[in-house]
Amino acid sequence: MSDPPPSSVPGAYAAGHARSSPRHPLWLGGVVLCVAALVLATVWWVGDWARVRALHEQQAQTQAVAQLSLTALGHKLDKFRAIPQILAQDTALVATLLHPSESGEARLSTRFERLAAELGASALYLMRLDGRTVAASNWRQTDSFVGYDYHFRPYYRDAMASGVAAHFALGVVSHEPGLYLARRVDGPSGPLGVIVLKIGFHDLEAVWGRSGMPQFVTDAQGVVLLGYPVGWHYEVVRPLAAQAAARVRESLQFGAAPLRQLPFAPALDDAAGHAATLVRLRRAAPDFAVDQRFVHVELPVGQTASWRLHVLRPVSAALRQAALAAQALTLLGLMSVALAGWAGLRRRRRAARLRRATEALEAQVRIRTAELSQANERLQAEMTERRQAESRLHEMRDELAQANRLSLLGQVAAGVAHEINQPVGAIRTYADNTAEFLRRGQLERVRDNLTAIARLTERIGGITQELRAFSRKRAARIEAVSLDTALAGALMLIRPRLERLGVALLDERRAPSPWVRADALRLEQVFVNLLHNALEALEGCAAPCIRLSVQVRDDRLAVRIADNGRGIDAQARAQLFTPFYTTRAQGVGLGLVISRDLVAEFGGRLELLDADVGALFEVQLMRAEGQG
Repeated sequence: MSDPPPSSVPGAYAAGHARSSPRHPLWLGGVVLCVAALVLATVWWVGDWARVRALHEQQAQTQAVAQLSLTALGHKLDKFRAIPQILAQDTALVATLLHPSESGEARLSTRFERLAAELGASALYLMRLDGRTVAASNWRQTDSFVGYDYHFRPYYRDAMASGVAAHFALGVVSHEPGLYLARRVDGPSGPLGVIVLKIGFHDLEAVWGRSGMPQFVTDAQGVVLLGYPVGWHYEVVRPLAAQAAARVRESLQFGAAPLRQLPFAPALDDAAGHAATLVRLRRAAPDFAVDQRFVHVELPVGQTASWRLHVLRPVSAALRQAALAAQALTLLGLMSVALAGWAGLRRRRRAARLRRATEALEAQVRIRTAELSQANERLQAEMTERRQAESRLHEMRDELAQANRLSLLGQVAAGVAHEINQPVGAIRTYADNTAEFLRRGQLERVRDNLTAIARLTERIGGITQELRAFSRKRAARIEAVSLDTALAGALMLIRPRLERLGVALLDERRAPSPWVRADALRLEQVFVNLLHNALEALEGCAAPCIRLSVQVRDDRLAVRIADNGRGIDAQARAQLFTPFYTTRAQGVGLGLVISRDLVAEFGGRLELLDADVGALFEVQLMRAEGQG
């Protein structure tokens, strides 16, 4: 590097240099060795620094991917968790257990078949008190559960003992893995049986597989339950003790799986439960080569305390490219400095040497220009990737909004079911009375009862229509929306819980509100989020109250939702709209963030205002031109 190219050295200078070089051979050799050592040390240090920096960036990106995967997994679990509880209170199901009959069990199996298809569940089945299955969603299939005795399964025993159970295992009949959610069915005089919902995770595993990153879930023993690659199912993150491994094999929870350790060095978790950050693959796997390195991120699954989500991002190529790029730039910089010094030396030489030096410099400029052109092309590609990433971010935000909406729907489902049961019971009473009045010939009373039944069915239809509209997923459509209609829809969903908790709703609207610019469904979701948060804050409060008001301000409307609950302290206020920040043990920390983004999409604002008591949220919306 310190010697000039032979083509750039004039003959006279070369001869003179050759005559003078013997005078200081040791001195020149020492300088050359020192410069070479300094260059090598600098290049090595820069490469190491670039690898460390790239590793930190990869860790941050992997953490973000893990949070999104955790949200998707939590949404799937929340979607199904309330189903067994609702079915355990179903009167038709209880009647089938109290008065068993082949026709009743067949009707129940047909109903389970339809419900499992609509929910996307793997199986839904009902067991008697002795553990024998009497109705199942797969009753038409060759591997039907009907007639099988499952009293030995842990989820049956746990549900009978404590009322509710969750257990992941391979199916005894189907040999398909899944999470079993069980709920005890109680009758007037005690337990009658157990209702079980089995969840499969093939769809989630397919999504994780398309990410190009290993993503899987482990239980308390460190056994891989589900995820990608599927070849790692039922392997362990750290070696199991002999007794623990023997117990797992005897339980047949994972069939005849050998429970071998995942092929990573070091182990993903050590004996103290500490997660490794950078690991190396010791055994080839589909899509991944031996000795490939990964960044490892591990997060707890909030919905299931003993589960852990592991995400591994391949980083070998990224670290290598970062080091090579930094080293190449460093060498280029050093070369530029060397060339500048050499050019200064050559300016004192003869005109021929100056011409040759200029040609060499121009050659370097052409090389640098070509490199800059390539860098510009890479920059254009990165800009394209960033635009695509922003597009994916918008799509994922829509998915998070849908997940938040379904999570809220699951929380109000029990109250809505109670709201529907009341008119259903009234309809039954009216129907019985109508038959008696018809027998007596009292036609006027018959007409009155039929009119009442029609009104009750309209009420049920309104509730179910609101549920369907609220759960529907579609693209945003900003248009003129009736603010009162959106508030009415949100109150219909939240009213059962208002009544159950004894919360007073003070509606201070005195006249029909003007129309606003928004998406009707997403605006309703914002109000449900705020009302749901207010109810959470009012738990345990004396004389709980929610106050609703609308203020008109020129071209804007301000909707205020206030409660007299515990309020929000200064620390929580500072992080209130930070993703994944929550003050509730079971919260996700996305409700207010999603609500703020949705309101901003409408051209409005969501703010927390100062209040003497409780919390006060204000939603500012643009008025729709020519409406209201």
